[in-house]
Amino acid sequence: MNRYVGVDHSTKTGVAILDPNGNVLKRIEIQADGALDAARINDVVVRTLRLIQPTDKVAIEGFSYGSTGSFVGQQYAIGWAIRIGLYVRNQKYVEVAPTQLKKFVTGVGKGSKEELILPIYKRWGFEHPSDNVRDAFVLAQVIRAIHEPVQLTKPQQEVIHNLINPPAKKPAKKKKGK
Repeated sequence: MNRYVGVDHSTKTGVAILDPNGNVLKRIEIQADGALDAARINDVVVRTLRLIQPTDKVAIEGFSYGSTGSFVGQQYAIGWAIRIGLYVRNQKYVEVAPTQLKKFVTGVGKGSKEELILPIYKRWGFEHPSDNVRDAFVLAQVIRAIHEPVQLTKPQQEVIHNLINPPAKKPAKKKKGK
């Protein structure tokens, strides 16, 4: 049976695992106790990777480059360590930008964590007190929609299309005088 895993990495990492029909097999928030140092970051990463089986289809939330605060470096460390762990396993994953996640839920690429609660519940009947787990659930729905015949709205179809066929990157402009 295919399993679809969403991972929202942060100092409190959300993980959601769905079956092909979208039923929740697991939903959890992984957090290390105390200040995040290398050992605690490793603990979050190892516990996250243990939940992911070799045949799972995985979606990870992309980095939020506009974030600020003391936790950002830790969030990046956890995110990169999970990606490296999957790479070492030779396990592919899809990276979903925060704006794509929001568009998949609301139809537009913006909205606060609180503004996603009701649309997630209305669309999928899913509730959880942690925004990290809610985001992980949506990420699992995204990866499931890539692999299963799922009824999608037009904005959701656009998100899936752009994940499967990313827009070509424009070449960097040359600076004058060089």
